[in-house]
Amino acid sequence: MPPALSVVALLVFPLLMALAASSDLLTMRISNRLVLLVIAGFFVLALVIGMPLETIGMHLACAALVLVFSFAFFAFGWIGGGDAKLVAATTLWLGFGMMLPYLVYASLLGGALTLILLAARRWPLPERLRRVAWIDRLHDSKSGVPYGIALAAAGLLVYSDSIIFQHFVARSGSGTAR
Repeated sequence: MPPALSVVALLVFPLLMALAASSDLLTMRISNRLVLLVIAGFFVLALVIGMPLETIGMHLACAALVLVFSFAFFAFGWIGGGDAKLVAATTLWLGFGMMLPYLVYASLLGGALTLILLAARRWPLPERLRRVAWIDRLHDSKSGVPYGIALAAAGLLVYSDSIIFQHFVARSGSGTAR
C-alpha cells in the first residue's frame, strides 16, 4: 500500500471517533449509520492488512461480549443506546488485548465528564450561551451525558496499541533507510 494510503488508513479510526464525539456533544445522539461506519471501517482495514480470520473472529467475540454488557447498561438507563453500540463497535477495533484498558479509560473519562457536567449544571447559564442550542441542551439537568465523548477519547488513547495501527506504522517504517 502506498504511504499516502497508509496514512489515510491510519486516520479512519480517529476521524470516526471525532465524528462520534462531536455528534454526541452537539446532538446527544450517535447515529446507527456512524456506528456502521466504525464497524465497516474495521472490516475493510482488517482485510487490507490480511488479518487472520481467527483474529477477526476474536475481535467479533470481544465486540459481542461488550455489546451484551453495554445493552444491559442501556436497559438500566445508565447509558444511551448509541453509546452501547459505539462502545461495542470501538471494541471491535481493539480486541480482547485492548478491551480492558479501553473500558477503564472510558469509565474514568466518562466519570470525570459526568462530574464536570453535574457541577456546571448547578450554575446558571449566561444568556448568550442559552441561545446556542447544543450548549443549552448540554446544560439542561434533564439531559443526559454525552458519554460518546469519553468513549471516543478512550478509543483514541489506546488506538496506537491496536493491531491495525501497529500494522500501518510498521509498514511505513519498513521503507526507511537503516
